[in-house]
Amino acid sequence: MLKVNATRMELLQMKKKLIIAKKGHKLLKDKEDELMRQLLEMIKSIRELRKEVENEISSVVGRYQFAKASMNKETEDEIFLIPTKKINISVREKNLMSVRVPEFTKEVEGKIRSYGYAFTSGELDASLLALDKIMEKVVSLAEKEKTIQLLADEIEKTRRRVNALEYIMIPNIEDTIKYISQRLAEMERSNTTRLMKVKDIVRAH
Repeated sequence: MLKVNATRMELLQMKKKLIIAKKGHKLLKDKEDELMRQLLEMIKSIRELRKEVENEISSVVGRYQFAKASMNKETEDEIFLIPTKKINISVREKNLMSVRVPEFTKEVEGKIRSYGYAFTSGELDASLLALDKIMEKVVSLAEKEKTIQLLADEIEKTRRRVNALEYIMIPNIEDTIKYISQRLAEMERSNTTRLMKVKDIVRAH
């Protein structure tokens, strides 16, 4: 219960606070439910995407290991000494249910060089091209995973606010309203009794 004076003005203020608190609780609960819905949808989609990425990376690694088996160490070192393709990731933010989430964009410079069959296996070119195609999914996966983390954090913060309103603030206001109402009723009865006694005294004289 809140510490307040038991007056009609205070009772009116408490009733207004209760209305605002209940509206705030509903808005936050609706927000929490919508955030949870979007989070579950994203978790479902990311589960499928992660499986695709893991399978494709596993395939690429297998092909690269096969290609590597036919190369000597000097050839392998020479191939990767000077990169021919550069990938930059730019990050912007977008608003999702009042949550600032990232939007990753892949920017590519150069291209993968074909090494041919003179000193390397054709599997090397195939594995590098396959890895290049996977990058789009890897970037998307990273974006979604970060978004999931931010949504989960926001859900937790929103839930704490919902619980504070539902289990602390609203019950306190309701208890305060009940207390003020009872005190006012007691004062009203006391005043009525006093007036009746005064009338009895006046009549007696």
